[in-house]
Amino acid sequence: MNDAGTIHSPAVTTGNAIDFWAAKPLEALGGDYGRLRCRFINAHPVGSWDDFVLSEWTLDSCAWEDFHPHSETAFVLEGELHIESQGKTVVLRPGDSARVNPGGVGRYWAPVYARMVTIYGPNPEGLESHSFKYSEV
Repeated sequence: MNDAGTIHSPAVTTGNAIDFWAAKPLEALGGDYGRLRCRFINAHPVGSWDDFVLSEWTLDSCAWEDFHPHSETAFVLEGELHIESQGKTVVLRPGDSARVNPGGVGRYWAPVYARMVTIYGPNPEGLESHSFKYSEV
């Protein structure tokens, strides 16, 4: 901590007035997940969690699909994101957000490019996501 009281440590600080998570680079998932890039910010969504899980991710002319037992809210920072779930589709542009509610498959795609912040809702029972599918647009 410096004289102004600013935290510069990469460590997570918990149980205090402020929880801090140092920046990490977006990483290409590679392999079967091609041009999808992601970074989890405050926690990795494994097992159960009672709070939210925050992530940043990009799609570059590709699509991602999965079933999740928790809500997933996407907030678009750049580009254009299409989301389809249970027969309904929305198109999001910078500043727009949408939530895919728990218990369904969400399909997310960017015809050109999209950068998003995503919030996973609580998953206190630790139910697993599944039916992962990546494709190029």
